[in-house]
Amino acid sequence: MTNAINEPATVRRLVTPAAEALADLASIFNDLQTVLRCCERLVRELAGRPDDVVVEGVWTTALISYARCFTGGARGMGLTEDDVRSIELPGEVLEWHKVLRQLRKHYADPATNPRERYEVGAATSADGRVGGIAITGVPQPPLDEVTVRQTGALAYRLSALVDRRISEHQERVLAAANALSPADLGRLELIEVSAGPA
Repeated sequence: MTNAINEPATVRRLVTPAAEALADLASIFNDLQTVLRCCERLVRELAGRPDDVVVEGVWTTALISYARCFTGGARGMGLTEDDVRSIELPGEVLEWHKVLRQLRKHYADPATNPRERYEVGAATSADGRVGGIAITGVPQPPLDEVTVRQTGALAYRLSALVDRRISEHQERVLAAANALSPADLGRLELIEVSAGPA
């Protein structure tokens, strides 16, 4: 995503469909960058002695961030399956995308434990009498490096696609802003701009 070189004196809020679409694209780009950062962190974590809590937390963040990129929204800027089909990666990219969407539902489901599936049964003796209650747990398969790398590769390619769209939208929004008179610009609401970390 392109950043301005010079710090502006003021920034005025543009409330147009094109400006709002550009803001949506910036948000999608940010989510994809979060997915990439999560995947980088997970590769490092899985290479050592992984902390299950860290792995689950970072993976859940990656899945939720990824899925959010495909939310249509009022302006239709969300990514689509056609965007996924357009990505040049080996393998069944669209199928992997669908798997990630299902995993997001699994990890974010408030009623399902994503780590383990539990069942309760009656423990019986040889004569058929109940001797107690057994609680069994079946752990879900652990996250592996191949899964993480495939997800990162997809997010990387989608980031490039979104970055191109941002550049195109920036040109349109800039042209529309340049068409405003100084008086019209002066009537627009100011946006608070603070300097980020140096």
